[in-house]
Amino acid sequence: MSLKKLTALTFAAVALAGAANAQTAPKLELNKALHDRLPEDIKAAGKMISVNNGSFPPYEIVTGTELTGASADLTDALGQLLGVKIEHATVGGLPALLAGVNSGRYQFAFGPVGDYKDRETANDFVDWVQEYVVFAALKGNPKGITSLDTACGQRISVMAGGSAERVIKVQSDKCKADGKEPVEVQSYTDQPASILAVRSKRADAFFSSQAPLTYFVSQANGQLEMTGVGQKNGFEDIFQGAVVPKGSPLGPLFVDAIKVLVDNGAYATIMKKWGLENNMIKQPGMNLGGQLPK
Repeated sequence: MSLKKLTALTFAAVALAGAANAQTAPKLELNKALHDRLPEDIKAAGKMISVNNGSFPPYEIVTGTELTGASADLTDALGQLLGVKIEHATVGGLPALLAGVNSGRYQFAFGPVGDYKDRETANDFVDWVQEYVVFAALKGNPKGITSLDTACGQRISVMAGGSAERVIKVQSDKCKADGKEPVEVQSYTDQPASILAVRSKRADAFFSSQAPLTYFVSQANGQLEMTGVGQKNGFEDIFQGAVVPKGSPLGPLFVDAIKVLVDNGAYATIMKKWGLENNMIKQPGMNLGGQLPK
């Protein structure tokens, strides 16, 4: 992919972010009961730091030092509700994000990050979206990739350290066991690099969450299409959300704060603003890990 095309894709993301942010974001009053539940050090500092691992449109769109997207809008609303300033920091890759939260360098990651049982051993998840994992391929899907079984022998890009990477590697082993060519797994540090691999024909498809893939396809001027939609693709019910250290008081606090955003309509307003109405859940919950919230 040439620098010119890469720049064009970046400008397209910025343009979409600007158009969405032109809409009115909800303004919220301080909820004293929630504010009083914050840890004393956070109340004293008057701020928290939320970490992300680079652009994850339309949730997180990183442009220089600026973060926009649904997650940015929701953390703004969360900060208003809790009466603290929420700042944003970017690290390279999901493993660095999780390590940063666990070390206490950052108070949380709003994500959304995939909630899976193995990750719950070290972290708590405040789940606020439901997700699906599908493929994005070149228009016309020339390699006929429509499911995990059809990925054998193909070049599949994924985000390093993510759940999709693990699933596609398991599928690659299955391909070999079945006497087929293994999957050529290409791991990248973020979503834009993964999708650029497909657009530049270095990869045959990108295997990732449906919400960002919908965004990337919409920005590709007809060059890409979604495939494998409506299939399990190696996953059961998928929930994604904010990440906090295991046992942190921020976990139950965030659940209750996001419930307020759901009840007052701010959550729906922001999700619909960014085209994420199909990823909404009725109520947030902690460590849902495959369980639907009541």
